[in-house]
Amino acid sequence: MMIKSNLAVLLAERRMKMYQLAEKAGISRNTVSAVYNDGWKMISRDVMDAICEALEVQPGDLFTRELPR
Repeated sequence: MMIKSNLAVLLAERRMKMYQLAEKAGISRNTVSAVYNDGWKMISRDVMDAICEALEVQPGDLFTRELPR
């Protein structure tokens, strides 16, 4: 099983760019890019909270669990 980010979908629904989220959430563009591209190994509670607050979503909306095939 693997946890996947839904950030691309959430940004597309809001017609928001990654840099706009970074500014609104007060986090680095590199961090947003890592979450967007599933290139993260750990994510701090503060970063997750900032993203969720900026997008007005819950943590469960930000991530999904992909089942093995």
